[in-house]
Amino acid sequence: MHAYLIRPQRGVFDAHGDSARVVQLRAAVIIFPGSNREQDVCAALARACGREPLRVWHRDAVLPPNDLIVLPGGFAYGDYLRCGAIAAHSPIMREVRDRAEKGIPVLGICNGFQILTEAGLLPGALLPNRSLCFTCRDVHLRVENNQTVFTCGYEAGQTIRVPVAHHDGNYSADPETLDRLEARGLIAFRYCGPDGDCSEQANFNGSARAIAGIFNETRTVLGLMPHPENATDPLLGGTDGQAFFDGLVGALQ
Repeated sequence: MHAYLIRPQRGVFDAHGDSARVVQLRAAVIIFPGSNREQDVCAALARACGREPLRVWHRDAVLPPNDLIVLPGGFAYGDYLRCGAIAAHSPIMREVRDRAEKGIPVLGICNGFQILTEAGLLPGALLPNRSLCFTCRDVHLRVENNQTVFTCGYEAGQTIRVPVAHHDGNYSADPETLDRLEARGLIAFRYCGPDGDCSEQANFNGSARAIAGIFNETRTVLGLMPHPENATDPLLGGTDGQAFFDGLVGALQ
């Protein structure tokens, strides 16, 4: 039985409170046993485009037509074996791979990033933080490449503040892969200080070259450990993540 559902659309309002056109972006959020940030990313997308995403259960074998696929944060399958290792073999991931190969944008946040690496859609792996502790706090990121559908809402080199919440966010890859990511502009974000300086202190989890997020070769798949969806409302302490979703929706409409 298919577990995805379509929620009613909500209108977008301009600065004067007048109803504006609903952007017909069709996003699909994949939910695994142990996902816990699907509501957050659905709310962020709905805020940006006025339309609730589809919610797709991981055991479904078919994805409905969509313009964007999101793998949210959480602890899929309780992080057994390795973070994302079991989820990477869920039935829906065959469809995710197929859509990604056809150029449909795929976004993986935190646990979603871990799943993308385990599924082979992104290189490298996410290891335990060098502190060996779960870290939940705001961090600063530097935007490394804004020439993509995911990052076009920012300026290159811009510093933003968003939360992290992970135990295994230490990005690791062999030197050749790291050099390739650098040379081809496939690093999306780096951990930095408030001034944009990528110091060892700012690189709290020990990620190679302070990497916080990467693209695939075509820049249509993005994985990042921080949570921009939790920085889209002043009540959450910041809104630096709103430009992420506004830019993404604008690029895909």
